[in-house]
Amino acid sequence: MQVTLFDHQRKALDKLHSGSILCGGVGSGKSITGIAYYFKTEVVPKKEKWRNLYIITTARKRDTMEWDHECARFGLGTDPECSLHGIRVVIDSWNNIGKYVNVTDAFFIFDEQRVVGYGTWVKSFLKITKVNPWILLSATPGDTWMDYVPVFIANGYYKNKTEFCRRHVVYNRFVKYPQVSRYVEEKRLNRLRNDILVTMDFQRETVAHHERIMVGFDQEKYNGIMRNRWNIYKDQPIKEASELCQTLRRLVGSDPERTNAIMRILKTHRKAIIFYNYDYELEILRALPIQKAEWNGHRHDPIPEGDEWVYLVQYTAGAEGWNCITTDTIIFYSQSYSYKAMIQAAGRIDRLNTPYRDLWYYHLVSYSKIDIAILRALKNKKNFNESAFAAA
Repeated sequence: MQVTLFDHQRKALDKLHSGSILCGGVGSGKSITGIAYYFKTEVVPKKEKWRNLYIITTARKRDTMEWDHECARFGLGTDPECSLHGIRVVIDSWNNIGKYVNVTDAFFIFDEQRVVGYGTWVKSFLKITKVNPWILLSATPGDTWMDYVPVFIANGYYKNKTEFCRRHVVYNRFVKYPQVSRYVEEKRLNRLRNDILVTMDFQRETVAHHERIMVGFDQEKYNGIMRNRWNIYKDQPIKEASELCQTLRRLVGSDPERTNAIMRILKTHRKAIIFYNYDYELEILRALPIQKAEWNGHRHDPIPEGDEWVYLVQYTAGAEGWNCITTDTIIFYSQSYSYKAMIQAAGRIDRLNTPYRDLWYYHLVSYSKIDIAILRALKNKKNFNESAFAAA
């Protein structure tokens, strides 16, 4: 089976081992490299019986059969009768990872970083990795050392989270809930991370152009919400920081200048993906006088075809796990609170096989304090904190 890999993929392939995190930017080809590693270590060697391949991925990648197509390039498939050496490929979502905790003598590829914290998914991940070879694919493997704890445990560096925390974590004594103040023995942590992290470095052919489009908002109503702490949409007092932020965002995000800006952009860029956050934003975008399709918690439309269209995608439902090479434009109708989500969303059009060299990203932002605060957090590669904003 002949599959051509790029130089950065071949170099990463040589460094991979069971327990690795294959770290590559969005669109760098992690999926094909992960399968190539399985093929190299589990299929090429002559055996009496080959290990089956289990791929735990996002629900969208499972449903769009993206992994099925990648596996087919190696002659592998979900039907053992049509798969090389009778190997069975199982592709399922993270929501169903618990179904596979009793699987042994198989090879697992975990797609996208979901093993953070110590919830049900992490516990299932640790049971699986204890008795099976595996690798994890991620564009954003971790922001803090706590994000790496499950992978460190899976590699046998620590018995459990308690041992890791006892050795490396100093907690803030002046808050009522556990809050990490600092880490100790970070040289050891860096060494352990370097042992498992395999980075795919490659020079992108694309050039990303990020344009900030400033739009208006109702300053008087905004000031009234802040001053009176009153929810103008529910006609009731605002009780929590999250409600304050959501009310402000709704006011700012509903301003007609945003759709006017979109129509101006669409005069130049006839096909565009539009990312949004909330249902009320979707209702506004549905009124755009152009062919539309959607991907969100309500609808799973395919990407439109033709010369003029917009694809309305909700961040939570569609910031990762798919790609589009038929447009060069993404419009961010509103910003996500998550820096990772913004990076993942931007990567939907920045793929190795895109025919475009120049990619255009339009960020619709007002001069309101909440928009500027979110923008500042994302610029600093951090997530926006509602409580901190409300207390300021």
